[in-house]
Amino acid sequence: MKVIRAQAMGMCFGVRDAIAVTATIPDPTRVTIHGELVHNEKVNAALAARGFSSTSEVGRAIPATPSVMITAHGVSNRERTALASAGKQIIDTTCPLVRRAHDTALKLAAEGWHVIVAGKRNHVEVIGLTGDLENYTIIETPAEAAAFPHPRLGIICQTTLQPAMADAITAAVVAANPRSEVRLFNTICRPTRERQQAMQDLLPQCDAVVVVGGPHSNNTRQLVRLAQSTGKPVVHVNSADDIDSAWAAQYNNIGLTAGTSTPDSIIDAVEAKLLYDHSSTGEKAL
Repeated sequence: MKVIRAQAMGMCFGVRDAIAVTATIPDPTRVTIHGELVHNEKVNAALAARGFSSTSEVGRAIPATPSVMITAHGVSNRERTALASAGKQIIDTTCPLVRRAHDTALKLAAEGWHVIVAGKRNHVEVIGLTGDLENYTIIETPAEAAAFPHPRLGIICQTTLQPAMADAITAAVVAANPRSEVRLFNTICRPTRERQQAMQDLLPQCDAVVVVGGPHSNNTRQLVRLAQSTGKPVVHVNSADDIDSAWAAQYNNIGLTAGTSTPDSIIDAVEAKLLYDHSSTGEKAL
């Protein structure tokens, strides 16, 4: 059996940078991570073991610790101000590409556009993107597109949205609003686009696909859906422990990819488990 890796997969620079910041903090017990630093259970468990506290991602209260770490997913300016007003030292690890999406939303609103956010309405990033807007609409699927009483509709994207979904939502909004100016301001991040394209390139080379990533990772789920849309057998695993050896044994060529919150060590362990289970000698393949 052969494992074929996607050309682009795993942690993006925004996630790596956020994790790198945690390594510089001398006393983690004085810091609360405002949500999940990344959507990966293994990473978050390691941070908790070091002494970091964390809040939920919805309806977050002001933490008790003197320092608060804003995650790569970002927060609204209003929430950042509330933390600062409460006397908290802010450690900001917001991904610069998420910050760009925030700036785009605010600029469009200031210029008189009605802002439409294409993405998951309960996702922490989307909550942050809309937190400074007085009026906005969130659209998750093309079926939610409707006629709006606004002459200018500006569509921005959750940074981890599937590019094909952004195009489909835009087309549906255009069709439902023939008298409005509709523009897509594509804020999908480059790492997401690269991993989507790498999955497209990987699919013809393999019989089935293993996608590695946390269950709450939107970009990981999008990779799974992309494989499913082609009819390719696919499994979503969080770690090597989730590999079903009987399932994998059915295929000669297994594609391997991972979401942007997945460490290299976990990807390597999944590959090693797949190869070990299929080694005729019973020894771990290298």
